[in-house]
Amino acid sequence: MSDAAEHVPVLLDRIVELFAPALADRDAVLVDATVGLGGHSDALLAAFPRLRLIGLDRDPAALERSAERLARHGDRVDLVHTVYDGLPEAVSGLGLSTVDGILFDLGVSSMQLDRTERGFAYSQDAPLDMRMDPTTGFTAADVLNTYAPGELIRILRDYGEERFAQRIVRAVVAEREKEPFTRSGRLVELLYSAVPAASRRTGGHPAKRTFQALRIEVNGELEVLRRALPAALGTLAMDGRIVVESYQSLEDRLVKQALAERAKSRTPEGLPVELPGHGPELKLLTRGAEKAGESEIEQNPRAASVRLRAAQRIGEPR
Repeated sequence: MSDAAEHVPVLLDRIVELFAPALADRDAVLVDATVGLGGHSDALLAAFPRLRLIGLDRDPAALERSAERLARHGDRVDLVHTVYDGLPEAVSGLGLSTVDGILFDLGVSSMQLDRTERGFAYSQDAPLDMRMDPTTGFTAADVLNTYAPGELIRILRDYGEERFAQRIVRAVVAEREKEPFTRSGRLVELLYSAVPAASRRTGGHPAKRTFQALRIEVNGELEVLRRALPAALGTLAMDGRIVVESYQSLEDRLVKQALAERAKSRTPEGLPVELPGHGPELKLLTRGAEKAGESEIEQNPRAASVRLRAAQRIGEPR
C-alpha cells in the first residue's frame, strides 16, 4: 500500500465545511502550506471543481508523493518546494497577490513518522536525523553532540516541556563524551534510565518530549510559525479563510494568539463608533480549539492531539 493510500487526513470533513463559503461555486485559490501527502488537498480539489491549489512543503519526498496523488487534477495544482514562511513569495511567484484560503496542518507528517530512516519516531532504532528537508541543515545528532548543556536544557524545557531536562542532559553529556550519538535507539535507552520510573508509568513514553524538542529545534518550527502566520494572513483576500491544525500546545498557543489579536478592534474603549481602519481584521470561526471526535480517533490515533482553529478576513490587513 502506498504512503498516500495509508495517510488519513485529520478532520477532513470539517475542513471542507469551513472552506466552503470561500471556495464553492467560484474561481478560487487555496494554499495548502503543508501539503504533505496531499490528502487534504485532494479532497478540497474534488469538493470545489473551480479551485486552484498551491501546495507547499519543505520535504522533497512529500512533494513527489503529493504530485502523484494530485496528478488527476491536472493544471489546477502548483507545487512549490519551500518552508511555509515562504508562502507570500510562492504566491507572488505564480503571479498572484492574494488567495481565498490557507490551510496549515502543522507538525511531523505521517510519511516522516513512518519512514524509519528519517529518525522522527522513537519506536524504532534509526539515524538521529529528524530534518523535514533532508537536503539541508543540521541533524538531531548534531544538536545532541555539539550544543552546550545549558542550551540543551533550554530546548528540552521550552520545546518539550520536559520536567527532567537537567537529569536527561547530564546523562547525554556523560554519554557523548564516551561516544557521539548517531542513532535513536541509544538515546531512547538513555531516556528510559534518566526519567524516573514513576513518571514513566503515568507520563507516557519517556522519549516523547525529548524527541519533540529535538525535532522542533532541528526544523526551527516555532520560529518559522511565528513568521509564517502574519505572512500568510497578509495574503488572505477579503472574506478568505484560514484553517490551522496544531498537534502540540506550543504551536496551538502561537496560532491562538495570532488569530485572536487580529480579531480585536483597535478602537479605544468608550467611543460610540468604530474608528475607520481600526476594526477587527479577522472573525474567529471556531469557539476555542476544535478537537477530533472519539470515532475519528479510534480510526486514526494521530487525530487525538489535534487542535483546529479557523478565521475569516473581514477587514483590511494591519
